[in-house]
Amino acid sequence: MKSLALSLFAALLPLAADAESFRCGKWIVSEETTVDELVHKCGAPTTHESKTEDIKARNHGLLVKTGETTTERWVYERGSRASPMVVIIVDGKIKSIERLEK
Repeated sequence: MKSLALSLFAALLPLAADAESFRCGKWIVSEETTVDELVHKCGAPTTHESKTEDIKARNHGLLVKTGETTTERWVYERGSRASPMVVIIVDGKIKSIERLEK
């Protein structure tokens, strides 16, 4: 049983390593950071894009709007020696952090 748990942990380890984080001054920003903390630690992004889309569901065969979702793409330029970082925010929560290849 113990070896099964260790095997599962080892198998999931590479998935955990895929999550990006980056440094803003003396702070580290990760997917667990709130948007308020991100702004406090890093300031406003260099660029900001936002789009809102309808959420639809079938109701008696018809597509009906049931809500909206907002996706934001914030880019933080970090100088000439570091790759820019892209933060994807969905409905007010950080969903991913990616390194933007130059």
